[in-house]
Amino acid sequence: MGYAGVLPGSPPDGGHDDGYAQHIRDVSQRLVVLDNELNDLPVADMAVHAFAEVRRRLAAGDHVRRRGRDIQAAAAELAEVAGWALFEAERPGEARRLNQEALRLATASGDRAIGLLTLQNMGMQAGWLGRPREELAIARGVLERGRTSPRVEAIFRVREAKGLAGSGRVAEAERAFQRARSLLQESGRLSDPFWVWWVTADEVDGHQGFAHQESGEPAKAVPYLRRAMRQEAGAPVGYRNIYAARLLSCLLGLGAWRDAADLAEEIIPVADATPSRRTRTLLEGAARRGRALRRAPGGLRDALHEICLRGEEGAREP
Repeated sequence: MGYAGVLPGSPPDGGHDDGYAQHIRDVSQRLVVLDNELNDLPVADMAVHAFAEVRRRLAAGDHVRRRGRDIQAAAAELAEVAGWALFEAERPGEARRLNQEALRLATASGDRAIGLLTLQNMGMQAGWLGRPREELAIARGVLERGRTSPRVEAIFRVREAKGLAGSGRVAEAERAFQRARSLLQESGRLSDPFWVWWVTADEVDGHQGFAHQESGEPAKAVPYLRRAMRQEAGAPVGYRNIYAARLLSCLLGLGAWRDAADLAEEIIPVADATPSRRTRTLLEGAARRGRALRRAPGGLRDALHEICLRGEEGAREP
């Protein structure tokens, strides 16, 4: 699957034995690790390349006749990883196509866990791209069918809340966020799928902070984003600096210059190593808007300028 020394090497027996499904899963797990590290690797391109090779082998038909469902399930997981990485790389059209591939393969293989994760991603991405009603529809489609573990329901309650907030239904959104928090207290069961490790109070805080910011309530957003940024729930994610970007924007909007300056100094060392292009775009946008504020102290504007410079350097890396 290429990228020698970064991804696992060639599958056993050239990909023609019963270890092929596990090999695909090993590649997916390695990509997830890389996506959650501070590095400048082209994770999206790596994931697309890996999935294209798996798709080519599936099209040949050998695996479908022997270990078809297991390999299709592993391929669905890899397509989901590729779809996520593409979205983080700000390639939403390609991400949507890979999400659809992941959903098709998950359905064909009967892998409900990956199907749910893919739907979660599709809902989040719809909301991010300004389609809150689509996010809400996806969330409620899953919730109405039921049969989910508490932690899975919690993340779909978050998606419901974001869709409601984006549609102007703020009071309903608050109730959905509260429900998500209560569900986290019931989690940790054997019924939880493997992927829920990142569904924590930090995740709920981050999205609730986003919702308040997008609703024009930066002062309400700040405490949620501060908590999310600290990552105290013990599940660091590759997009964690998105909380810092949102928080910086809120502090600048509120004229909280000292807090904004302290945060900017924290961001500078990692601004060029943030793996998520989506996060870098948000961070650089906040920094540029802050630099344009005439009331902002000179030292703060200098720090924001440095964030922009480092972000541009990171974007130029291969």
